[in-house]
Amino acid sequence: MKKLTLIILLAALLSMGAAAHTQPQTQPAAAKAPAAASAEVRQATFDMVWNTVKEKHFDPDFGGVDWDKVREQYAPRVAGVKIDQELYSLLQAMLGELHQSHFQIIPPEAVVDDDSKEPKGGGAGLDIRLIDGQVIVNKVEAGSKASAAGLRAGFIIKKIDDMTVGEIVARFSKGTESPALTRIRITRAALARINGNPATTVRLTCLDERDQTREITIEREKLKGEMSQRFGNFPPQYTEFEAKRLDGGIGYIRFNIFVTLVMERIRGAIRSMSDARGIIIDLRGNPGGIGGMAPGITGYLEAKQVSLGAMKMRSGRQAFIAFPQQGAYLGPVVIMTDGGSGSTSEIFAAGLQELGRATIVGEQTMGAALPSIFGKLPTGALFQYAIADFKTPKGVLIEGLGVKPDIEIKLTRRALLEGRDPQLEAAVGVINQKHSKQERVSAAR
Repeated sequence: MKKLTLIILLAALLSMGAAAHTQPQTQPAAAKAPAAASAEVRQATFDMVWNTVKEKHFDPDFGGVDWDKVREQYAPRVAGVKIDQELYSLLQAMLGELHQSHFQIIPPEAVVDDDSKEPKGGGAGLDIRLIDGQVIVNKVEAGSKASAAGLRAGFIIKKIDDMTVGEIVARFSKGTESPALTRIRITRAALARINGNPATTVRLTCLDERDQTREITIEREKLKGEMSQRFGNFPPQYTEFEAKRLDGGIGYIRFNIFVTLVMERIRGAIRSMSDARGIIIDLRGNPGGIGGMAPGITGYLEAKQVSLGAMKMRSGRQAFIAFPQQGAYLGPVVIMTDGGSGSTSEIFAAGLQELGRATIVGEQTMGAALPSIFGKLPTGALFQYAIADFKTPKGVLIEGLGVKPDIEIKLTRRALLEGRDPQLEAAVGVINQKHSKQERVSAAR
């Protein structure tokens, strides 16, 4: 059963980045850095990573990559490694030769090492997106220190303390990953620098609404969310959940990652919205998480048994079957996505889209939907690796392509400066339109 439980874990891309809100990702400040590994341990770590891919990759042809030749290219470089971080960079570069998501090395210091529900780090009270190549503030929490300091949605961040955004971008510009994954890494790296321990400060150099340069110093605050439970080798994750009613009685649900902590809350929210005109599920910026939650949530939105698709491994095939639950909500559903929606978010959105159960509004998703598991390496680092591919009920591969929205609405800096969320506005419009159509049909009967 343990093996099966791990197999259905579609681990979130940049799962540590999903906890980037808990800078420094997130050992307590008093924790000591892990001891440097010996040359023998580093070699064993390299061998484990290469052999794991060789033996467990879902495609024995590795998508056309000569994996034996890749070893010949990278193995001799291990002896020249001086510090563990160099080894992790080398391993990540080797894994990049596969040009697929869900292959990553997570250093020990980037892993939450306890099961406390209390977040260890702090945040600056803002979120960011990469829009037209610029790191732009897309949300400032009401009442936060960031808001009090004068930061506003739509501001362009040019520098974080003494590091320019250009320097952050340059770190990822020579990678072999897809542009979508590169954008996410840039965003998460910038956010990790912005956030940090409570009571410390961060200095942002921004362009304001008049494109005037402003320097804003923000005191970081204690995070308001909580940490999820450990799930096998999948570490605890910083978790946010929001459920409310919008104008007109429309239900709105948002959560930042698929972890078991939010499952009961999602279930309760959907049931409490049984009389809603429609429900909007906001998956923007949600990189995925536990794959089994996608059919679990679907069961509260469907009247019959359905499939969200299937994953194919070397050893066989497994479908993602959703079973209808008592009191399921059967009204209009809209799912909001963007380039930060990945993995389980994509499985959920694509499945409900093909079933005709939900309308997808927003931007194309990440295209990172390979089921994966976590293993521990001899150095103490975690190794996330894909063990299957995934196709929708109609046989469409999401990996590298993403989910195309039914209604594409770009988030723009202008809209943010105006205090508008055009994607949410469009989602509300879809709900109202569908509800009006249902009323007309009912009246005609």
